[in-house]
Amino acid sequence: MVYFRRAQKAKFKPLKLFYEYKLFRLCRKYGIEIKTNTKIGEGFCMIHPYNITVSPFAVLGKNVNMYKGSTIGNNTGNPVGAPVIGDCVQIGINSTVIGGITVGNDVVIAPNTFVKQDIPDHSVVVGNPCKIYHKENATSQFIWNKI
Repeated sequence: MVYFRRAQKAKFKPLKLFYEYKLFRLCRKYGIEIKTNTKIGEGFCMIHPYNITVSPFAVLGKNVNMYKGSTIGNNTGNPVGAPVIGDCVQIGINSTVIGGITVGNDVVIAPNTFVKQDIPDHSVVVGNPCKIYHKENATSQFIWNKI
């Protein structure tokens, strides 16, 4: 994330290219697909950062945690677009969030869950197709690196 943030903030073009190159090399090494034009809030954390994919059109809020194999992607079908992820969201191992949907604040997406519909605040999402369970303070024990 250091090279990601520095590439986003760099105003001097050669320095920006240097940071993007360093980010590219690390992403290739660990199988991560993430572009510097992706909007990611503070406190973003990749736990076991292997094979993680984030769409360049997705918007991630503060304190989002992603685990190994998780995907946030575009959809050309229904709903069209890329997801908007709220604050304090945990995306479990091998989970997929796809399409022009909105995931609310304080949401836990369980491992191996496929999400293609809007998720309200304070929820736990499980399964394929996903089932939504309301729970206050859903992420209180799960979010790392909270800012």
